[in-house]
Amino acid sequence: MFRRWVVSCALLMGIGVAFQPAERVALQSQMLPMRDGTRLATDVYLPAGQPPFPVILIRTPYDKNALKAIGEDGARRGYAMVIQDTRGRFASEGANLPFEGDGWWENRADGVDTLHWIAQQPWCNGKIGTWGGSALGINQLMLAGAGTDKLTCQHITVAEPNLHQALFPGGVFKKSLVEEWLRLTQHAPDALQHWTRHPAYDRFWQTRDVNRRYARVNAPAVHIGGYYDIFAQGTLDAFTGYQLRGGRNARGRQKLLMGPWAHGVLQKKVGELEFPNADQPPCTFHDPWRWFEYHLKGVANGVEREPAVVYYVMGAVGEPNAPGNEWRTARQWPPVPTRPTPLYLHGDCTLQFTKPIQGAPLSYRYDPENPVPTLGGRELTLPAGPRDQRAIESRPDVLVFTSALLQRPLEVIGRVKAVLYVSSDAPDTDFLVRLCDVYPDGRSYNIVEGVLRMRYRDSLSREQLMQPGKVYRVEVDLWTTAIVFNAGHRIRVHVTSSSYPAYDPNPNTGAPFRASRRTRVAMNTVYCDSQRASCIVLPVTIGTPAPTPAPARPNRSPK
Repeated sequence: MFRRWVVSCALLMGIGVAFQPAERVALQSQMLPMRDGTRLATDVYLPAGQPPFPVILIRTPYDKNALKAIGEDGARRGYAMVIQDTRGRFASEGANLPFEGDGWWENRADGVDTLHWIAQQPWCNGKIGTWGGSALGINQLMLAGAGTDKLTCQHITVAEPNLHQALFPGGVFKKSLVEEWLRLTQHAPDALQHWTRHPAYDRFWQTRDVNRRYARVNAPAVHIGGYYDIFAQGTLDAFTGYQLRGGRNARGRQKLLMGPWAHGVLQKKVGELEFPNADQPPCTFHDPWRWFEYHLKGVANGVEREPAVVYYVMGAVGEPNAPGNEWRTARQWPPVPTRPTPLYLHGDCTLQFTKPIQGAPLSYRYDPENPVPTLGGRELTLPAGPRDQRAIESRPDVLVFTSALLQRPLEVIGRVKAVLYVSSDAPDTDFLVRLCDVYPDGRSYNIVEGVLRMRYRDSLSREQLMQPGKVYRVEVDLWTTAIVFNAGHRIRVHVTSSSYPAYDPNPNTGAPFRASRRTRVAMNTVYCDSQRASCIVLPVTIGTPAPTPAPARPNRSPK
């Protein structure tokens, strides 16, 4: 099973890569000591010819031997390739805990120590880049956040600067993602508890958050991600953090590529939809060799003149002449000016651009022993991407709000949020909001979603239980998308309290995280009146005609 992760890693590493013909490559292997004495297994692939050479560093938890072909290929291209097993992994010493040697805390900074060792070697010419995707990309972000003047550039695919955001979005544990990844990658038995003892964004996560350290980042980088990726928001955060708040060599020198992808990039099909030309972005910086050729070899190949931001705008798939389904470029992210446009939840289960005047609250019974099944979304070990949601929309514990037919296309680009007025008879519960695009034939595809554990409604760093029956105004972060809802489509919003096994079900008891197996049923309520107008807020592109309010047929009787 672990081989699957090695293959995935190699695929992320190999985007845009054509291997060079075989030439002589010298391999040196050693146990490289870190500042605390722990030794890391490190392979160095040296090109034929006279040193010194530019260097590419790859640090992996997925077995350095699996990247031998990339090491040899890089050496044939004239780079000294340094490939290292991260701390505790495979041939390296140390505790087998994820990312615990990769940053700057507790006298461990393995990436920096390795980089400084490379800079002292006679085969290094002083130009050093780093490369990798997913966990290898996280390693790169932590290395840059640690702060070093030895780093020349980076090439980062699907990575996350703030692990709490990806593992506990809205304070809710991403059960399948974390448990399955730790199991398949065979981390230490206590690795799960290492993370789950910190469900809040406490000092543990704050210390490890690269978002708090961008001033120390001092290198140009490529950032590649997808709207359906588990690290979708993290990719955007890292790009803007490097670009706007980084050091002198980082600010204004970043590149961003965002596509309609899950945790794999340059693919046309994701989930159940195939997006036209999604595998053909109008740039070359996604090819790591071109990026390194410019930054490490000084070749004027034009990559630096390409747009800073290349992004895909999704549209209706399979509908001729539908707007969207195209690549665009920009100088910054967000790429276009938008206006926050609320789409209100009404008591008759419709979505309207006008506030409700009056409306009865809508309640549903959430039983953690019978959670709503996960259907697509930002997943890793589960089927990901856009998937038809109709199988769960008939459940009584899913509130479904649907707009009238759109009379004209509606373009949404940016971060989506929901503002809900809610209550519960439980001391703690979850609220999950999902935005969907409903096709004329009834198919309902998920676009973005977000979740909030109510004990973290005021702060992800501080817990505060609910008072049963009290109405709270809360905001739910659905992260970012770029899509044109076509004319003749409807917009749909789900409000529910579970998605299993993607998210760990809230037991509704108010007990500390996983302190007990006891559960209880919660009666959860969403308010839809003029004083408590729940809505989803869409970043509608300025220049898009304002939505025309139209009578909306009730979706179905309120539950």
